[in-house]
Amino acid sequence: MKSGFRHIRGFLQVAELGSFTQAAQNLHVSQPALTVQIHQLEEDLGVRLFDRDRRKVTLTPAGKRLLAPMQKVLDNFDEACKLAHELGDLSRGRLAIAALPSVAANWLPQRIARFHETYPNIEVRVIDVVSDQVQTLVAEASVDLGVGVWLRRDLAIQFKKLFEDRMHVFFPPDHELASVSSPNLKVISRYPHISMARTTSVRQLLDHALQETDLSVDVTCEVDRLSTAINMVRAGVGIAVLPLSTLDSISCEGLLHRPIEGHYLQRAIGVMTPRKRLLSPAAEAFSLALQDSETAD
Repeated sequence: MKSGFRHIRGFLQVAELGSFTQAAQNLHVSQPALTVQIHQLEEDLGVRLFDRDRRKVTLTPAGKRLLAPMQKVLDNFDEACKLAHELGDLSRGRLAIAALPSVAANWLPQRIARFHETYPNIEVRVIDVVSDQVQTLVAEASVDLGVGVWLRRDLAIQFKKLFEDRMHVFFPPDHELASVSSPNLKVISRYPHISMARTTSVRQLLDHALQETDLSVDVTCEVDRLSTAINMVRAGVGIAVLPLSTLDSISCEGLLHRPIEGHYLQRAIGVMTPRKRLLSPAAEAFSLALQDSETAD
């Protein structure tokens, strides 16, 4: 079909004004050019749209029947163009982010607040999941981008480091570790542990470190949430190796913590984006804002 939206717009103008001359003037085209457009539209549709004589131009029965559908097509196209411009200049849009629970609860809110100051009409949805799921959601295009730990190599995803989160051992003030200023993995492996679930980056990081040093720990309780781990430690069930950022997102009042000596346990937190899929304007702007915020900090 050779006809397009210019042809439909021309048809509607001629129908409204009853004149090719006036319609051509409104559309800023020559009358012969508009006449050709209408002929092309009639050929593509297989019906005559106008009856013409020297005095006036009137719609044929087919033209009258097609008037409303044609207007709807043009309205929908104009609305789509308007939406595309709004999305392009970020005056409207949606953004879905997958993030670690600890990042979603503490680090991310301030960044989203700053983003909303610049783009107040971008609707942001945050899905807080463990790192393995963050990577999966980005790879499956279920979200626009992710913020988490790079756990496995994936050529479909690009990872850009934002900051590092060091692991500390958390324990009650009356615990034997309170007298140890710089505990190492061998020391902390002597005590019962509250462990994060195996799917979490915290657990995987600790397991890898223990494997490298040929050590193991006695896991007395396995939990999914940092808040649960802290409360278990507070209750005296065991000690826990958790990220230092836990202090910012959960009340650790009454507990002590120490960095682990001799084995620099840390996780790199970064933004994950699809490598082969173009980001939406909102996702691109937010990804850059995250990287800029860390450079500024």
